[in-house]
Amino acid sequence: MADDHDHDHDDGQDDDVELDEAEARANVEHELRKRVALSQIRQYGDPALRMRAAEVLAFDDELGRVAERMIAIMHDADGVGLAATQIGVLRRFFVFHDAGEDRVLVNPVITLASKESETDEEGCLSLGPVRVDVERPVGVTIEARDAAGEPVSLELEGLAARVAQHELDHLDGKLVIDRTDPESRREALRQLRPRLLLAG
Repeated sequence: MADDHDHDHDDGQDDDVELDEAEARANVEHELRKRVALSQIRQYGDPALRMRAAEVLAFDDELGRVAERMIAIMHDADGVGLAATQIGVLRRFFVFHDAGEDRVLVNPVITLASKESETDEEGCLSLGPVRVDVERPVGVTIEARDAAGEPVSLELEGLAARVAQHELDHLDGKLVIDRTDPESRREALRQLRPRLLLAG
């Protein structure tokens, strides 16, 4: 029985090692997917990030394919939202993750914003490690279309409202550094300057 016990104990250790190795492999794969995803997202200094996107007129298969690709990139990059302009597509739509569901909002318009606002820290997949405080309404109502062209009306609060406003800013060529206080903007630009030099 001692041999069996020892054998069982060894199996347990082997299982632990296998789990650790599997977890390590999963982490490496995740990091690789994240790098590939980030390489597809336009970074600060790219002209596309400062351009206003055009209205979407055709709700076709191409739109659906691009939206699906954006959702995959968003998840692989550990993001919660992604605007079409961030992948160089100058059309008015964005994707975001809300309450366990991936959403596509085409030609979005904020029709109502709460009077109450809140300041919180925001990051951006196009700005690397930069994080700045941004004041935004805590709730918004957005009218849009989905990828199939069907009308969508969403009442969003909290993080979902913030994410949607952030992505809508992208469609107008605005970044979080445009919405923060002067001191935070200066610090953000100081962090971004080396990235501009490397890109150049």
